[in-house]
Amino acid sequence: MSHIETDLIHKGREFNDSKAVVTPIYQTSTYYADDDLKEYIIAATEPKNPNFYHRHGNPTNSQAAAVISSLEKTEDALVLATGMAAISNAILAVVKAGDHIVTQNSLYSGAMLFFKEFLLEYGVEVSHVDQKDNNAIEGAIRPNTKLIYIETPSNPNLDITDMEFVSSIAKKNGIITMADNTFASPINQTPADFGIDVVVHSATKYLGGHSDLTAGVVCGSKEFIQKVWRRSLVLGGSLSPFDSWLLLRGLKTLSMRVKQINSNALALAKFFESHPAIKYTGYIGLESHPQNKLAQKQMRGGTGMLCIEVIGNTEDLAYKNAQHILDKLEIFANAASLGGVESLVVHPASMWGSHHDKAQKSTSGITSGMLRISVGIEHIDDLIADFDHALKDIKL
Repeated sequence: MSHIETDLIHKGREFNDSKAVVTPIYQTSTYYADDDLKEYIIAATEPKNPNFYHRHGNPTNSQAAAVISSLEKTEDALVLATGMAAISNAILAVVKAGDHIVTQNSLYSGAMLFFKEFLLEYGVEVSHVDQKDNNAIEGAIRPNTKLIYIETPSNPNLDITDMEFVSSIAKKNGIITMADNTFASPINQTPADFGIDVVVHSATKYLGGHSDLTAGVVCGSKEFIQKVWRRSLVLGGSLSPFDSWLLLRGLKTLSMRVKQINSNALALAKFFESHPAIKYTGYIGLESHPQNKLAQKQMRGGTGMLCIEVIGNTEDLAYKNAQHILDKLEIFANAASLGGVESLVVHPASMWGSHHDKAQKSTSGITSGMLRISVGIEHIDDLIADFDHALKDIKL
């Protein structure tokens, strides 16, 4: 059995029928068909056939999916154009009008909009609970509950969901479980190890790793991926061949990148933890994190994501202090997204201002002084020095 680092380079090579060492970009929308109509029917109807029409499949996409399904220890995977395409297609392969979903209070904003607006308009009920409270998750289950959807660690406050517990209660009640593994990456966490049925990713983030593509992926059983594939045929969202090629390129260095990022993030979190201008440091690799023991049980590394809350006696002052830091930072760029080789920082209360009202921000743990940080692979001394400079002159 090969190791992750080897699989990242060599999995899915059967889809490369050329002699090129690097997988070609199959930049075509359609493919020549055999004259045999029986073979043509098979190509037109077989799930993910890579040689019929691009919306159905593509050899480059097939190889990327094979690599990621291997990482997530699932039977199959489907790559799509964005993380939200993966999330929406996967959920719509499970629920219909009249069904009920249990999910958590803190979620990626795009997923939250999908739950709070889109699904409700189509007759699907959704209950949001504190993901740290196992009793609340179990108590929210109804007779018509079809899906428990989790995101662990959560965006942006780094809360952890007990996947083994969620899987156990779901199986008792015949409910499908789905986990967004974007923040962790399969290097740090494998939800299938804890019985989770379906895993989704924004492959734009750690899997791609270079902030030069958008992509999503759904991982699960062959039967489930066929259902998602059928949804994708009518909803669209096919991943372009070039973005798929970029994704394959990024995957080759995933393990190396994530290990360096883990190391940098832990060192930076320890710096924040002892800094007088930081009220709270949220990083699952710190012993001070309230769910550190659960994180150690579920995860092999702390990821590159952390959040800090800047001091400020009032909400307005905390906001101004956060703005001061953003103004002073030179290496950390104020930009959306995460998981790339470069370090980024965002102010969640501003970035999600149009998606969350004040009450929703409070429920999700988003404060005026919070900054979400995605740590890259730069030298750790430079990253610490950048924040050390930016934190000077912070006012109480």
